Amino acid sequence: MSQKTILITGASSGMGKAATELFAQRGWLVFAGARRVEKIPTGDNIHPMHLDVCDHNSNLAFVAGALTQQTRLDVLLNNAGYGEFGPLEEVPLASARKQLETNLLGAADLAQIVLPIMRRQGYGRIINNSSIGGDLYTPLGGWYYVSKHALNTWSDTLDSEIRSFGLRSVIVEPGGTQSNWLSIAMDHAKANLQPDSAYRQLTDTVGGLYSHSSFMTGATSEQLAEVFYQAATAKRPKSRYYHACTDRLMANFARIHPELFRHGLNLAVDFALKMHRFDSNEAEPETED
Repeated sequence: MSQKTILITGASSGMGKAATELFAQRGWLVFAGARRVEKIPTGDNIHPMHLDVCDHNSNLAFVAGALTQQTRLDVLLNNAGYGEFGPLEEVPLASARKQLETNLLGAADLAQIVLPIMRRQGYGRIINNSSIGGDLYTPLGGWYYVSKHALNTWSDTLDSEIRSFGLRSVIVEPGGTQSNWLSIAMDHAKANLQPDSAYRQLTDTVGGLYSHSSFMTGATSEQLAEVFYQAATAKRPKSRYYHACTDRLMANFARIHPELFRHGLNLAVDFALKMHRFDSNEAEPETED
């Protein structure tokens, strides 16, 4: 049997980098794509390649480059993505478009390129790295959550269309991760604030909530790479994969009970804002008359 092949996007850091190393260690031929090729792992079974998922020609070259060295294509792992955080009133729409191009349309473009190949083969699987944010939301992450909700719907719809060809499209929904993803997202949130922003206090408050939450102590990239591997190799793949039961519970609760989730979220944010104001007042130095 010939060596199995996987295409991985966003392979220069985090989950994509860990997945590149794991699949290669387990004998798969890995074509690893990222804009920063020098940060992609090297070694046996790994072919680092330049890739910008927002560029159609780059996506075409990525797939073509893989096929010149291998005749089969088993899995496409759409992993590339980032969080364009910030208040919806102030995030520039150009940044919103870049968020959708990266997190959703790049995956869709690559799928359109590889699906004819997979149909001719009679086998193949597309794994889309989404987030529990594909089912829930918090303040400041609006465009990110829009992209992940859309990715979930796109993947589910695609799965319903390609199953009859022996192909599948499945979703992995990570929760909190031990990475710098959230700090980068909050950097975006601060950068997107206007100089006289009415949302500065909300941004500080939400940043504080995240810093004390499970988002900072969640799964490692290596643990999530194992979830990708499970999604790639399961004989009867599920539509959703999670690392932890808590991730599954949070996503399911938000999806099944949207009003309860919204109410609970608003209570938590209101309480955090009150505490932030209280702490700010306590920190103000006393002045003498």
